[in-house]
Amino acid sequence: MKRITSLLLAAFCLLGITSCAQKTKTVKNDKVLVAYFSATGHTKRTAEVIAGVTGGTLYEIRPEQPYTDADLDWNDKQSRSSVEMADETSRPAIVADLQNAADYDTLYIGFPIWWDLAPHAINTFLEKYDFSGKTVIPFATSGGSSIDNSERALRSAYPRLNWQPGKLLNAATESEVRSWIRP
Repeated sequence: MKRITSLLLAAFCLLGITSCAQKTKTVKNDKVLVAYFSATGHTKRTAEVIAGVTGGTLYEIRPEQPYTDADLDWNDKQSRSSVEMADETSRPAIVADLQNAADYDTLYIGFPIWWDLAPHAINTFLEKYDFSGKTVIPFATSGGSSIDNSERALRSAYPRLNWQPGKLLNAATESEVRSWIRP
């Protein structure tokens, strides 16, 4: 009986450690930036919830040339988004108006998942501003993909950033975001 009790206790402890490890922690005194790219508005709504929960500054990553519906037609191999995502070196121009990027300690970076990756506008943003050593937490929206491949690709491309586990947040509610982000 003692052995079963010990095993159960160990299992509960392990579950507790695992669930805590998947939560994101924002230090109370951190200056937080919630930067997002949203072609259709889904990711914007999620970013607004995260900014509200964290008290962070909301910042939209805007392409210099906005995407049209035709640009976003993933069924058309000649659409702008298809062409960009087929070329891993593509870096669409963005409006570069973020002031004092170096002042932020934590960056939540959001995007829709395109072709199982972050859109290349995210790469443009991360290369435009120096977030070296900063805590970076990705979040994404998607109709069918997970965030896993996007996270792996970003971690590999930008190893000087302090990456924390990200989360797929479709139509995120405040309670869902609060359960992911702990004070």
